[in-house]
Amino acid sequence: MAARPYSEAHFAKSILTTVLLALTLSSCPGALAQQDIAELEKRLAKINEEIQVLEAKIRQEKAKEATLLSQLDSISWQKKLIRNELSLLAIQMEKTTRELSSLKDDITKLKKKLEREQQGMEQTLVTLYKYGKFNFLQFLLETENISALFAESKHLSLLANHQQTIISDYLKTISDLKEAESSQEAKKEELVQLIRDTDQKKKELEAQEAEGRELIRKIQINKKNYEQALKEQSERAEQLQSLMKKLAAQEITLPFKFVPFYEKKGKLPWPISGKIITRFGLERHQQFNTITMNNGIEISPQKGSSVVSSIHPGKVVFADYFQGYGNLLIIDHGMNYYSLYGHCAEFLVNKGDLVKEGQAIAIVGDTGSLKGISLYLEIRFRTKPLDPLQWLKRR
Repeated sequence: MAARPYSEAHFAKSILTTVLLALTLSSCPGALAQQDIAELEKRLAKINEEIQVLEAKIRQEKAKEATLLSQLDSISWQKKLIRNELSLLAIQMEKTTRELSSLKDDITKLKKKLEREQQGMEQTLVTLYKYGKFNFLQFLLETENISALFAESKHLSLLANHQQTIISDYLKTISDLKEAESSQEAKKEELVQLIRDTDQKKKELEAQEAEGRELIRKIQINKKNYEQALKEQSERAEQLQSLMKKLAAQEITLPFKFVPFYEKKGKLPWPISGKIITRFGLERHQQFNTITMNNGIEISPQKGSSVVSSIHPGKVVFADYFQGYGNLLIIDHGMNYYSLYGHCAEFLVNKGDLVKEGQAIAIVGDTGSLKGISLYLEIRFRTKPLDPLQWLKRR
């Protein structure tokens, strides 16, 4: 007697076993919420806009006459661009990771669904086989036998239709499972590529930082380069003076009560913790014996200190890039007193914002700096620079 061929139930069961063995499940539960995806996409769009602005500024800088400060600016823009690209990659990785988690969760659900459908299909096939000693494929193909069986049982037709629906659903679930598995593998590859891209961008950032340090070193050890940089810096200081005249002509009245700035002399909080590397007033270069006039001070932040805080309540009246000072914030404290914060890596407030004393306003950086990462701080009465050390608390 010939051996009976595998039943459709056995065949389907073998398919399920193969699929389940090939599937890798995740331990990360939970489906991906639509609002989470929407929020990530908003962040991606915002960073993409910032990248476009930076790319435009880099093109503009390249079109200008090459000066030492413009070279530093170009390096600063490149570093900012790469940092934004790294932020973009980080968000893309977060989005992909969430999508991967959602797919793994879907696969788990599809597995359970397949198990339930398998049981239902096997029960149906067992019932069908009670009507004859032939396999399932023969049952579908041999029309005469089917007609005879239909005549014998009026319920067999309904049972066959029900069985077809069960198998159709079962095969669709298998297809959905394979599609989810394929998407899962694609997301894994996407995540691996994002990690590779991130590593590459980090190397590019390191290269730009090294280029910036080398340019600053050349300026510091070469008298001709140093004097050229000082000349360019002096020209930028004159442009800043013009800006301060415009701001002073637009004196504002703050919409809240505050202690007048002049009453806080010697009591103002430091904008950041660190070491003073440039002092206010005349400064002589020990190596080149040149004298420069500093309208503010520069503070090298101590390790772990990166947030710049406002030294007094006021209103942000300028928040933009200013050559020679990098990303520059100017706060109007009322009654013609101002504080200026240069070399910022990132602004945490916008023009027009009202700020409180001690409020975080920026992240320290090295844009426009000849001394690396540092905060440039000025205090002015109208357009006159004042020595910040006479206004800040003694340390």
